[in-house]
Amino acid sequence: MNSIPEFGELLASAKQSAVHLEMRDRYFSNPRFEGWQRGHRVDWEDRASWWRPFHDDVAAAVSRGVSMRRARVVSEPVTDYIRWEHYVTTANVKAGESVRWLPRRHTADLLLPGCDFWIFDDRLIRIHHFSGDGQWVDKELQDDAPLVERCAAAFEKVWARAIPHDEYEIQ
Repeated sequence: MNSIPEFGELLASAKQSAVHLEMRDRYFSNPRFEGWQRGHRVDWEDRASWWRPFHDDVAAAVSRGVSMRRARVVSEPVTDYIRWEHYVTTANVKAGESVRWLPRRHTADLLLPGCDFWIFDDRLIRIHHFSGDGQWVDKELQDDAPLVERCAAAFEKVWARAIPHDEYEIQ
């Protein structure tokens, strides 16, 4: 596949499902994370202050009947970045995404892919590549059925063990 559609395009074309597996303890820094580190907190009552185009995409997909699930494999104690992600995941949930957390210590017997990914409708996988310090490097899109099946199976195993967002307590 030569040209890789942006996430919003892939989600807009999804008919049934979009699942996301995240396995890093830190991603690239951004102004919202840096603000949180300085003590800025979200006013969840002021939706305009935190709602982003991503949330529009999620809400639109969910309203069409697309199931959106995200699982995060995290080391404990968590990094500050994961602590912040847990805090801002309220926005994902309000947009309609289901999110679960799995402590890395509970994954020793699972075979997990080496990269984060999104799978759309069990047929397309968008693989994300990051540098060692969490900087975005590249993305690729594959429709190789065996690859999609293996990654979907790994996601489902993580999902089955993971703790729902509202029950996961940051250590």
